[in-house]
Amino acid sequence: MDFSAANTALWNTVIQFGIIAVGVLFCNILRRKISFIKKALAPTAVLTGFLFLILRSTGLLELDTDFLGMVTYHGIAIGFIALSLRVPKSDLRSEKLLGAKSGALIVSTYLIQALTGLLVSVVLAFTLLPDLFMSSGILLPMGYGQGAGQANNIGSSLETLGFTGGRSFGLSLAAAGYLCACTVGVIYLNILHKKGTYKRQYYEEVSGSLTIDDFQDKDEIAVSESIDKFSIQGALILLVYLGTYLLTFGITSLLEAVAPGVADMVASLLWGFNFIIGSMLALLVRSILSFGSRKKLIRHQYQNNYLLNRISGLAFDVMIIAGITSINIEELSGLWLPFILMSVLGGAVTFVYLRVLCRKLYPDYYDEGFVSMYGMLTGTISSGVLLLRELDPALEKPAVSNLVSGSSYGIIFGAPILVVTGLISKSNTLFIISVGIVIVYLILLLVFILKVKPKKK
Repeated sequence: MDFSAANTALWNTVIQFGIIAVGVLFCNILRRKISFIKKALAPTAVLTGFLFLILRSTGLLELDTDFLGMVTYHGIAIGFIALSLRVPKSDLRSEKLLGAKSGALIVSTYLIQALTGLLVSVVLAFTLLPDLFMSSGILLPMGYGQGAGQANNIGSSLETLGFTGGRSFGLSLAAAGYLCACTVGVIYLNILHKKGTYKRQYYEEVSGSLTIDDFQDKDEIAVSESIDKFSIQGALILLVYLGTYLLTFGITSLLEAVAPGVADMVASLLWGFNFIIGSMLALLVRSILSFGSRKKLIRHQYQNNYLLNRISGLAFDVMIIAGITSINIEELSGLWLPFILMSVLGGAVTFVYLRVLCRKLYPDYYDEGFVSMYGMLTGTISSGVLLLRELDPALEKPAVSNLVSGSSYGIIFGAPILVVTGLISKSNTLFIISVGIVIVYLILLLVFILKVKPKKK
């Protein structure tokens, strides 16, 4: 085997990740040392992605776009599998209900964003831009609500259906969402500061002392015996991801054999939603391990929430960088008007909708609940936490738990979106049916959020 630089297959991955690593370290220094960048609250991964996008678009840096697309695709699945494997900390019924309602709030926001994006794309398709892909608005919730990974996957799927530039359009919406989360979120915090609602606290960006209670739960496996605890977490994630591949491959192969027409309709969608299938399998594995522990069939807890959080954080950071960097600005030619309208309206509608619902759902910590949800539902969970830290530096209030538990329930509540995304671009009739499904499902989620109360003991 040739181990020299001539073997590009051997060294390409190392080179690409090495370039990403240099960018991360450089942008992390900028964020910590330059005051206005620090106050902007933009995550380091977002800064790195935009830096690489500028360098790549101007020809100053060459990066493998196919490799970046692969990283974006796998990163979202690995990140969500890691999150779904975590052991829940509380079994209280009221907290479970609040987590479920937070999940319903997240998915209902996706639906509001979908209706907003579709309204823009339909109006433009019948007026100023007759050649516009009519269901392109479905990418607004993918970019704003779900982030770069899903925008990449669904945008690529729409390209196979005739939406030229769909992938870049989706990724551009995701990038605009990060900007929206940071700019609007910071403006809102400054308004609260001027009103005296909260006093700005300049906390040190350090992790603090990590105790054994932070790192592991009771009855967990040892940190390092015959195998390292981190290796176990990696093995569980890769096991679930292998199961995701095998299950998706089995379903699509079966459909191709018995119903080729259905297979053509849903195959690319199933592969695009690999992170949902992976999350479901991860929840199943978590339930099996929990059942074995309760029945004394398994002596120790194998998942470690601290390490799983770190793995998901790494996966999401790399995914964000790769997703933003791989945007092809040239493919947005002719799409600037829908892009600008969706970006502005998406941020505004999300702001108003969450202002109303968060006041109902989080009356005891409304501002914390609102800024965290707005940051996540226009950017990522990291931008939600960054905004929340300004109001709650020690993360003592339940808002941060709502982000995490809500995201887990959101995976379950979000399953019907899979159906809508698969149908909406197939024909005008299915487009109308899909919009009807979105409206009805939104009403059901609102009823659940506003009307369902915890049972009294």
